[in-house]
Amino acid sequence: MDHGRVQLEPCWLLSAKAYSETSLLIEAFSERHGRIGLIAKGARSPKSRNRALLQALRPLLLSWTQRGELAALTGVEANGPPPELVGERLFYGWYLNELLLRLLHRQDPHPDAYRAYEEALAALQGPEAEFALRLFEKRLLADIGYGLEIPDDIEPSLSYSYGEQEGFRAASRGPCSGVALIALRDERPAADGPWRSELRRLMRELVRRQLGGRELETAKLLRQLRARV
Repeated sequence: MDHGRVQLEPCWLLSAKAYSETSLLIEAFSERHGRIGLIAKGARSPKSRNRALLQALRPLLLSWTQRGELAALTGVEANGPPPELVGERLFYGWYLNELLLRLLHRQDPHPDAYRAYEEALAALQGPEAEFALRLFEKRLLADIGYGLEIPDDIEPSLSYSYGEQEGFRAASRGPCSGVALIALRDERPAADGPWRSELRRLMRELVRRQLGGRELETAKLLRQLRARV
């Protein structure tokens, strides 16, 4: 897919890695173009004007010339302030980025995932940051064709198990409560209880299946951080 020249496209920067002695390999996310891989020539040079802007979790206006798999970055402008994420919430933002990098192909537009990503970043700054992760996981999986079908008749007092073929079924020792599933289905936090940890385990398993059993690095780093604290 060849987009040719693109001018000042709103994007979020997902990652920036060293590429040759003075350049960066950029991964960005655009509503119209999806995930984009770009070479930023000279961006690692001390004299580069773009070096400070090319940071993960920044909203940018990017210009590029697309030729094949990787594009050549031709322009960078700020597109507003980055979200104010500190501590664990910064890890949450990196986790969202890693999900997009691992689950989306380059040059494959996902406008629903893009909007879900922007909503999640905004929610990470609020009181239900961890629940925002679960909603984003749910929405992203649905966008790539692996949506969860949570029935309307889920009972909050029951426990449920999940299988790819049979879906959610009531089970006496099921790992997920009806309260947790209703919260995820209706996208509204429940009252106090273990529902957050239940959803975390459920969505971790569903994401892992799409990754072929592999674990995301940010999730592993966050658990190690919590264990040290």
